[in-house]
Amino acid sequence: MAANTEKLFFRMELQDEFLLLKPAASSDFETLFAVASDPLIWKQHNAHDRWKEEVFKQFFADGMANELGMYLIIDKRTGAVIGGTRFYKYDPGLKEVRIGYTFLARACWGTGINRRVKNLMLNHAFQKVTTVYFDVFEKNFRSQHALKKLGARKVAKIKDKLVFALTPKDCG
Repeated sequence: MAANTEKLFFRMELQDEFLLLKPAASSDFETLFAVASDPLIWKQHNAHDRWKEEVFKQFFADGMANELGMYLIIDKRTGAVIGGTRFYKYDPGLKEVRIGYTFLARACWGTGINRRVKNLMLNHAFQKVTTVYFDVFEKNFRSQHALKKLGARKVAKIKDKLVFALTPKDCG
């Protein structure tokens, strides 16, 4: 039972004055796909065709099947869904979790929204873990840059992915 309670911890709503990270439901597919259907969002990703509905359906299904769920990123000022993200691979013994599969509408790029999303998730995660990891495709320079701005350190390369890590100390 404790393990299930800990997993539910990573499915809690998170918010600040501008953003709401709300657990996604299967009925949210069309709304999230409306954001994800922009090919430029996925240009630097290893799955660069995720903008196609049949490919995104699998991405969405994987997020829904993830034991830690998947979040919709909602702009509280407009109520619009502007992206998605998730926690995954929680290991209570090692006190670590991963954050990833994040994407934002292009109108949100360079606005500080990604930093806000990550700060909400990191502050929440560090109540249970000591390390948060991020797996990033080696050609996704935009995500690598964003992680470095957060203070993340590159700790490994596995095939075509770079692994970055953050601890509370790294976050200042």
